[in-house]
Amino acid sequence: MCRSAKFWCAVLVVAVTAAPSWLRAAQVKLDVSMAQPTLLAEKKQTTFVKVGLTGFKMSSKGKRTPVNVALVLDKSGSMSGTKIAKAKEAAVWAVRRLNREDIVSVVVYDSTVRVLVPATRLNDKDAVCRKISDITAGGSTALFAGVSKGAAELRKFIDRNRVNRVILLSDGLANVGPQTPSALGELGASLIKEGISVSTMGLGLDYNEDLMAQLARRSDGNHIFIEKAEDLAKIFNFEFDDVLSVVAQEVSITINVARDVRPVRVLGMDAEITGQRVIVKLNQLCSEQEKYVMLEVEVPATRESQTREIAKVDVSYANMDTKTTDRISSSISVNFTKSEEVVRARTDLKVMAESVLQVANLQNKLATALRDKGDIEGARRLLERNYVYLKDGAAKYRSEMLRVRALDNQNQADRLDGRDWAATRKEMRRYQHLDARQQSY
Repeated sequence: MCRSAKFWCAVLVVAVTAAPSWLRAAQVKLDVSMAQPTLLAEKKQTTFVKVGLTGFKMSSKGKRTPVNVALVLDKSGSMSGTKIAKAKEAAVWAVRRLNREDIVSVVVYDSTVRVLVPATRLNDKDAVCRKISDITAGGSTALFAGVSKGAAELRKFIDRNRVNRVILLSDGLANVGPQTPSALGELGASLIKEGISVSTMGLGLDYNEDLMAQLARRSDGNHIFIEKAEDLAKIFNFEFDDVLSVVAQEVSITINVARDVRPVRVLGMDAEITGQRVIVKLNQLCSEQEKYVMLEVEVPATRESQTREIAKVDVSYANMDTKTTDRISSSISVNFTKSEEVVRARTDLKVMAESVLQVANLQNKLATALRDKGDIEGARRLLERNYVYLKDGAAKYRSEMLRVRALDNQNQADRLDGRDWAATRKEMRRYQHLDARQQSY
């Protein structure tokens, strides 16, 4: 299928493993595109390859993938009062959204961990809700053990034909058991290998956002900063919209970069780069959601009017509608010209804007690190430069997304000291996580 008729063409081949023809309608869409489909001739240069995956629309009959979800709730002493009351309300509301095909477990933790509701098919919602309503707060924060126990409950019914997710809520620092971002990140990385993702919800200003973000990122889950307990029900609603709309799991993307083209880096995501091969794993893809991988490549000098293949892409995923393993393939090439005007005219504005977003996200992370070292002015200068970079990108590529993120960087630069810093840092980590997940806006 051609997107830029004369200049590059992505050839799409779809092969569905062991599926009769009537099952082949529901397919994830693969779109491989270049930020610059036409490059300047006779010049070595870097550019970006975008591999976009869009989940198919769920059946109009309303059938969805059943879920296997563990609610892991912090009930330490700092959760007393309004926090625990709102957390219980939100958890009860979430359980009410599930049905008899779903598996639910509830784990609570303070100094120790207790399985309040063992993993069970949800035949009696009222009984589960009553147990949640009886939770009281008190004790320390054994966060690592709480997540581990939630994952253990999921394993009792783990199934590639279910959405297997831990939803963690905490308002405090992990102070019992492993408590570093790297330790929780490794836990997340091990869970994604089992098909388990962890979504983390940080409540208030006292939790460790690095720890929570690492756990979510390494397991391909969501990370959300909730400043006010009153917002918990809304946030649980967003999270369950995600959980209940998964259409593909076990997503594996392999990019075979052409000989003489050098893969430089994958922006924002964990990736394995071995020689000319790049492999990225995603846990889940939701209905009508686009996720993408942004690969920077170095292209050798090439003569005018020549065409050069850049990469071939192979994707496999578990189709939650047909219960099959689907495979999709595509390839991408570029053309060369001596005209800078032609290069500009044929630039893919959306892909360029998304590449700018990812580069700016890396700079935002560096600004956070500078502020953590006490270099407030250094962090401010970097954020202000990022503001200009994003603002210029917004104008050049006509991107509202970049305009909004430019304003975010400017606001963050103004709030790096005093009482604002705790909230600002959590906001920065939330946006960094959101942008690094590379979901199109």
